[in-house]
Amino acid sequence: MVNNKPKYTLFKNASYALDGFIHALKHETSFKLELLIACFVLPAIYFMPFELVYKLVLLMTYFMIMIAELLNSAVENVVDLVTKEIHPLAKSAKDIGATAVLFTVILHILCWLIIGVHTFF
Repeated sequence: MVNNKPKYTLFKNASYALDGFIHALKHETSFKLELLIACFVLPAIYFMPFELVYKLVLLMTYFMIMIAELLNSAVENVVDLVTKEIHPLAKSAKDIGATAVLFTVILHILCWLIIGVHTFF
């Protein structure tokens, strides 16, 4: 059996992560959109008159969206590698990944609403 796992080094692992980031930037439309939205959301978080802990919650929940999107893209790539056919399990895997992204978006929006109400009302 061939082992396709390369020898671990911190530098190589960091370069793999950078390769994945570059791939997502080039090929993943949803991730590119989320990075564009981050150009507005992150300054808004910084400049809003929220307590630091609230800003951290908003920052973490936004990064959760991007992390979920990257994981969803990875699942979609693996499913596409395994089969090009329309199969109920392939659809289910992709739909579940999309649901994870949706839930993180809902969580982030709810955090904005709760923090906004708490701060301004």
